[in-house]
Amino acid sequence: MKKFTIILAAMALLAGCVPTSKLKQSQAETAILRDDSARLANSNTGLEGNIAQLKKSISGLKDQVGQLNNQNSALGQQSAAQGGLLDQNQFTLQQQQAKLKHLQDLLAQQRAASAELKNKMTAALNGFSANDLTVTEKNGKVYVSLSENLLFPSGSAVVNVNGVNALAKLAAVLNLNSDVAVNIEGHTDSIPMRGRYQDNWDLSTSRADAIVRILVNNYKVDPIMVEASGHSKYDPIDTNATPDGRANNRRTEIILSPKLDEMYKLLAS
Repeated sequence: MKKFTIILAAMALLAGCVPTSKLKQSQAETAILRDDSARLANSNTGLEGNIAQLKKSISGLKDQVGQLNNQNSALGQQSAAQGGLLDQNQFTLQQQQAKLKHLQDLLAQQRAASAELKNKMTAALNGFSANDLTVTEKNGKVYVSLSENLLFPSGSAVVNVNGVNALAKLAAVLNLNSDVAVNIEGHTDSIPMRGRYQDNWDLSTSRADAIVRILVNNYKVDPIMVEASGHSKYDPIDTNATPDGRANNRRTEIILSPKLDEMYKLLAS
């Protein structure tokens, strides 16, 4: 702009000493220079506006980058937290699987122990009639069922000689297997009791108690192993409508269960 002003001043000084045609030409060139100067000024203003807009855009992009970095950081922390939770869940699953395997192993051991105990009892009591004594295995337990005819006179809780002999052989096995729980259950038929015992509850309980005393007092079975209970007529295995059925119901069952202390502890943990 200063250059343009100097040119105009010089032309004004020379205007008085140049011909008219030269003056007109000079004025036309001056007008062109003035228009170019105006266009340059407008262009400069537009460029400055573009630069300002670009600076604004750059600032906005920087803000976006900052937000994205923050989001990535948050996602990284969340991913780490989720990864920790996944690791914990995996650890818990492995623990439960190990617990399940241990429990399955214990059940297998219990079944094997029951089968072995049944074999021992069968061998020890093989001299008795199947009508008077049976040994069976069910649900991991061994059931020794003794008839009234083998153990007691009718309506009595005094064990006879054959019954004492059977209990002696049974006790010999128990004394070699102290990890067994022994539940002795007395059962009767449905005919009401008369005489010495108040009712069938009294008779069934007295018979179970009598067998416990013989096992513990005569044959030194650990009393901690033994439990007695009477069931009266309420757990029959046959009909009470016939003499044979009632005879089958008049029985004593000695139920042998391998102890499951370790299994119970595992289930409770």
